[in-house]
Amino acid sequence: MTETFSGASPLPHWGVIRARGADAAQFIHGQLSQDFVLLGPDQARLAAFCNAKGRMQASFIGIKPDAQTILLVCERSLLAQTLKRLRMFVLRAQCQLDDASEAFALWGLVGASVPAPCASAWQVHSDGTAHTIGLPPGADHARALWLAPADTAPPPVPQLPAATWQWLEVMSAVPLVSAAVYEQFVPQMLNYESVGGVNFKKGCYPGQEVVVRSQFRGTLKRRAYLAQAAGAVAPGDEVFAINNVDEPAGLVVISAPNPYKNGQWSAVIAIQTNAAAHALQSNGVALTVLPLPYPLLDDI
Repeated sequence: MTETFSGASPLPHWGVIRARGADAAQFIHGQLSQDFVLLGPDQARLAAFCNAKGRMQASFIGIKPDAQTILLVCERSLLAQTLKRLRMFVLRAQCQLDDASEAFALWGLVGASVPAPCASAWQVHSDGTAHTIGLPPGADHARALWLAPADTAPPPVPQLPAATWQWLEVMSAVPLVSAAVYEQFVPQMLNYESVGGVNFKKGCYPGQEVVVRSQFRGTLKRRAYLAQAAGAVAPGDEVFAINNVDEPAGLVVISAPNPYKNGQWSAVIAIQTNAAAHALQSNGVALTVLPLPYPLLDDI
């Protein structure tokens, strides 16, 4: 690489669901794939929201700034329908849910702009106003999510183009679910169990039985891979192995132009594991599988 990125990018494609009340943590804990009851203020959680069949309807980066508040950052394309579905399960719980996207500013920090306490993924540093959440690195660049009240001044660092953040988001190989891939994957198909997105010791949540069975009975046949594309590909596009163009091997999850290779794109693809060793294409665009930036757990 010839350039090191450093600065902050606005994140208009992400929004915030806020849960407030005496039962907020317990309620969210019972709906998602991660533990929110024991979550401390200096920690964040990656978590999946699944249907009864274990398919992801959304995914979140969640924090608990105080005992009665949970903030869940997710793709805006799914926020409204996810909020509506979550509200269906509140019943008598003392928990109010709302779309708080307009109440918060969201920025992605990159490189030297990431504070030292957030150098590790899912660590949170709060200064009384803003919360900075360490995220998995992308292309060897540190990344963090900066979340603060909407009237807070932006981070005092250079502003990066949105395209830079989007590419580094792809290169982290830890995608959030968007509307283009709604209900397409169980969490392990996006490697969530290997990047802190699933807690197998917590209590029940929708789809838990399927998620656990996929983990411990060897039934998982798809995985997320990082890929280089010879041209533009988009989330939701089908991926085919060249040796079987009649049946799709999987889907593009997220994608972005590669700033170092003119005309080429980077993507996360979720495909059948037995197709990963073959030549791949999507809409006629050749795909090359790249090494993941993190190890996968050994028990699958």
